Amino acid sequence: MGRTDRIFPDKYIDLHLHLDGAVTSDIAKRLADMQGIVLPAESDALEKLLSVGEDCKDLNEFLECFELPLKLLQTVEALDECAFLVAEKMREQGVIYAEIRFAPQLHCEKGLTQRDAVDAVIRGLSRSGLKTGLILCCMRGSDNEEKNLETAELAKEYLDKGVNALDLAGAEGLFSTENFAELFAKIRESGVPFTIHAGEADGAESVRKALEFGASRIGHGVRINEDPELVSIIAERGIPLEMCPNSNRLTHAVEDMNDYPFMDYLSRGIKVTINTDDPAIERTDIAAEFRYMESRFGMTAEQKREVLLNAADAVFANDEVKQWLRDQIAPGVNEK
Repeated sequence: MGRTDRIFPDKYIDLHLHLDGAVTSDIAKRLADMQGIVLPAESDALEKLLSVGEDCKDLNEFLECFELPLKLLQTVEALDECAFLVAEKMREQGVIYAEIRFAPQLHCEKGLTQRDAVDAVIRGLSRSGLKTGLILCCMRGSDNEEKNLETAELAKEYLDKGVNALDLAGAEGLFSTENFAELFAKIRESGVPFTIHAGEADGAESVRKALEFGASRIGHGVRINEDPELVSIIAERGIPLEMCPNSNRLTHAVEDMNDYPFMDYLSRGIKVTINTDDPAIERTDIAAEFRYMESRFGMTAEQKREVLLNAADAVFANDEVKQWLRDQIAPGVNEK
């Protein structure tokens, strides 16, 4: 992959990025060429298949963009190459550490096992020059309990061997967080740390359940302000929120961005972070997310540093990595 001409003077951390949501048109072409797959469109038409515009109607339209990437990610070679290309693209954009997540159960349509998928992504990330952590996603659903248990077992086996944590992703509005109590009881016993997508398509109660299960971070969490007591709990416990501004805007998790609560949460001492979620679908990158917060909400340079230090402290990694990140973001500032 050729290096970008764009200059990124800053250093960034991205804690919430889905591998299949980071397949840009150039990556899609590479994966298709590798596998002899004819893409359904080219140029601008291909871009439209992989992304949404400013007129995105709802979350359903947003989710349609995953269809093509998933078709391209059903072999070990494709998963390996995609993980490498996504990580390299982020490194070129100024990211110094990223936690990339994917659901191995979604990549078994052509005979791969979940283990095959995990091994492939670990290999791809290890080839990159970017420091990364891998998060395995269990999926919300009504008939995939065994698949989720297998994902959890793999996370336990691969913990600190390429995998850093677990997550629960999928249709939060259709499959309530409370339905997964048994799964997370077993995950707690395993000792694998985890985050949970909550407070995005569903409300504050979803976040409460995630905390009851033992989540040490919350994916999105944008709707915690529906419950003032929960806002206080999140602040007091220092629970990081993996917030994704343009994703929340385009999926209508927040209907009116004038009401986007990020800056309010920051002022209350909540450990908010800024992330891309699905950068290819949103046509964004981490620098663009920060620029959006600066131009739309007046986020200052000092607040930007605070947000990045929040991310450094929130990573699913050891203290040595956390301190290295803090030193990169704010040289000379002692560890908290």
